[in-house]
Amino acid sequence: MKTDKFSIVNGNCFELIKKVETGSIDLILTDPPYNLGKHSRGNLKFAWRQDVNNDIAEWDKVDLDPSKIADEFVRVLKPNGNLFVFCSYNLIGKWYEALDHKFDTFQFMVWHKTNPTPKFYKNGFLNSCEIIICCWNKKHKWNFSKQNEMHNFFESPICLGKERLQNPKHPTQKPLKILEHIIKIASDEGDIVFDPFMGVASTGEASLRLKRKFVGIELEKNYFDACEMRLKNII
Repeated sequence: MKTDKFSIVNGNCFELIKKVETGSIDLILTDPPYNLGKHSRGNLKFAWRQDVNNDIAEWDKVDLDPSKIADEFVRVLKPNGNLFVFCSYNLIGKWYEALDHKFDTFQFMVWHKTNPTPKFYKNGFLNSCEIIICCWNKKHKWNFSKQNEMHNFFESPICLGKERLQNPKHPTQKPLKILEHIIKIASDEGDIVFDPFMGVASTGEASLRLKRKFVGIELEKNYFDACEMRLKNII
């Protein structure tokens, strides 16, 4: 679906990104699979509450190779563009190997979730932090207005309440609060934000609310249908 404010397509981003115009994107903000499902010991079931989902989804069990999309990220970004990628501890090394030599700067942010999924058996640390890789070149776009915006640490709750889609329910839907924070500091109004792993279009909604344009790709048809409905409701 394409409008003057957003353009989204259903399919494999590793192939469809090749159709994105070179040097046309101001900000890539995306949340690829973490590949944590293969380490799962199964969902935790409780009589008194909803199951705790440790299996994530089948798409999370497909090995993700960042090197297969890194060149395309570089190609589609404008010279002053920024790249932000949500990832987990198990993939940060692969993302570093794929991207560090392609950008002047490779850094990271930490998202601290103020209400992470509890560990009922108290047998380890809560999964309360996620990593966001940040890459840019010299003369990139940056909109910091004060020092505390420059911290590479951001706190917000996980996505809950009316913001979380229920049908379909995406297991890793990101909250608008952190997406809007990144979009504000790393792009300008009217810029194009691109998410090749679109999920249920949270990045798209945040972009449109902040008067950016949005381009997205999503493989799963049920999620893509939800994206269409969600973004049409924004405009």
